[in-house]
Order: sequence, then structure tokens, then C-alpha cells
Amino acid sequence: MTAKLNVGVLGCGPIAQAGHFESCTKASNARLYAICDVAADLRERMAWTHAPEKSYGDYDEMLADPKLDAVIIATSDAFHVPASIKALRAGKHVLCEKPVGIGLEEVLELEREVALSGKRFQVGHMKRYDIGLQEAKRFIADEMGEIVALKAWYCDSTHRYAMTDAVQPLIVKSKNALKPSQDPKADLTRYYMLAHGCHLVDTARYFAGDITAVNARLSRAKGMHCWFVDVDFASGTLGHLDLTVAVRMDWHEGFQIYGQNGSVIGKTFNPWYYKTSEVDIFRERDGASYRPLGADGHFYRRQLEGFARAILDDAPLTGAGIEDGIASVRAMLAIARSAAEGRKVRLDEVSGQL
Repeated sequence: MTAKLNVGVLGCGPIAQAGHFESCTKASNARLYAICDVAADLRERMAWTHAPEKSYGDYDEMLADPKLDAVIIATSDAFHVPASIKALRAGKHVLCEKPVGIGLEEVLELEREVALSGKRFQVGHMKRYDIGLQEAKRFIADEMGEIVALKAWYCDSTHRYAMTDAVQPLIVKSKNALKPSQDPKADLTRYYMLAHGCHLVDTARYFAGDITAVNARLSRAKGMHCWFVDVDFASGTLGHLDLTVAVRMDWHEGFQIYGQNGSVIGKTFNPWYYKTSEVDIFRERDGASYRPLGADGHFYRRQLEGFARAILDDAPLTGAGIEDGIASVRAMLAIARSAAEGRKVRLDEVSGQL
């Protein structure tokens, strides 16, 4: 019989309900062993719905369970680092929702804890498990040669809730849920960068490698937040990122990559459609293009299976590691400072938190 990773999900809120519970129950090499939330009404309803073996109201009690192998951190952003550190110190592997943290100093502390623990730590940048993006990554590594330029965009839509309400399960909430001291949506500029900007930055890094500096402009007009960011990559690739919330059109996400021996154009859909990106790859050598089908578009399940393989088979992580999470936080901090100060900002000069 195939070994399965015993997974506990911390937090029974929207991201757990929409993505992680189902992923744990559908994964080929993992199972939903436990759930944990301080809100008893929410926890009990999720336990009846998803049938974990254990249900906990106390995080320390769940971590003390010797049968628990790994934890998915599905809490508010402010709790990601302390919850991850607790799990690592308890000897558990960690899959932490993105962004890994909200400040540089705390994620650097987390990096030290990961190294001390010897456990696997992965950041929930589930777009790395989009088959279209994975094939683009393979083409870049094996056939494209040097990347000359990359343009990528992530534009949320004013119609996104009409779309997500139609396809997501009913999201159950509780007045007893644990909330951070500061309302995450009180500062929309900060919230949009953390919630959406981290996806855009990670996609750019996934394809083109490390970012060294950014030069950003921010417009807050007509109810839209729009960042245009010129990016310096360590490889010399010329980069441009567009983060806009929210456009008066359909969800608009994708990328164009121009390289030495070919090009890639990608269109990415709202993630809750579970639809693989439409990625057209053009080879210069034979003047032909192709598009991978990517019938399996369940990015969250595929992410968990990749995480579990790394643990059960002692294989390399295929997702975003702690170093990728830190790089994303550095880039977001640099974009925020660049937009505020009107100058190019190097990632190695940033500090503080968003």
C-alpha cells in the first residue's frame, strides 16, 4: 500500500474550506488526519463535512500528536510565522500559505528555525503546480536558452466575486474565529500587495530567477490600485510587472517571455476554476508551437502531493522553499518603498514589514 502523509490543517477559514480540505481528501499520498481551530462551531461543522480522524481546539495539542506528520498553515497572514515556528519546533513538516510572512525580520527568523529543525518547509505558491507553467519552466530550462525579456501581469477583476461565488463551496464563517489585531483589509494597498503581489512576484522568479532591484510606480485612481514595476533580474533579463486591482474586465493574468531560441505566451485563469493556464510555446528551430493540455488543474491537490512526495520519498522540494518565500517578501517590500520614494530600490537594502 502507498504510504500517506498524516496532515493537520491549522485554521478552518476560507482558504482551508476552498482549497486545503479537499486537497487532503483527494491527494494520492496524503490524508486529512486532523483539523484545528479555536472556533468550536466552525471546527465542528468542518469535522462533520470532511471527517478528519482528529479535531482540535488547541494548536499545541494537535502538534503533540505523535501520529501527525505535517501541518498546513491556513491562517491569516499575521499568524503564518509564529504558527510555522511552533510546528517546526514540534518536529512537524510545514506547508505554509502564502505570503510566508509580512515582514523581513520575522521570515529570516523562520529561515533559521527551518535550518535547525531539519524538516521540510514549503510556501503555498500553488501556481508552481499549474501544468502549463511547469511546461513553460521546462522549455526555458531545456530549450529556450537565455531569457531576454519577461512581462507578467496579475489583474484582479471587479467581477471576481460573481465568478468565485459560482464555483467555490459555500464558505462558512464564525464570529468566534481568531482574528489578527489589525484588520488585514484596513489598508488596501498593503492587502493587495500581500494577497496578490506575492503571486505575481513568485511567478516572475519561477521563470526568470532572482530579482535584484525594482523601480515601481503606483496609481490609486478611480477605485483601482495599479502598480507598474520595472524589474532587474540577476540574469540580466529585462522585466516588467503589472499588478492591478481591480480591472473593469475579466480576470486578466498571464505572461510573455522572449528568449534566445523561442518564446512563451501564457494566459492564467481565476484559480478557483481549477483550469490549467493556456500556454503557447514557440520553438524557433522548427517554427512550430504547441500547448500542453493540462487536464489536471487542481493546483492545491497537486501542491500537497508534491510536498508529500518530498517527505515520503526524501526527494527535493518541487514547490517554493523558504528562500523563495523570503525573496518574495523582499521584493514586495522593495516595490512598496520604490513606489513611495520614486526611485529604484535594491532588494538587499530593504527591511521592516509591509
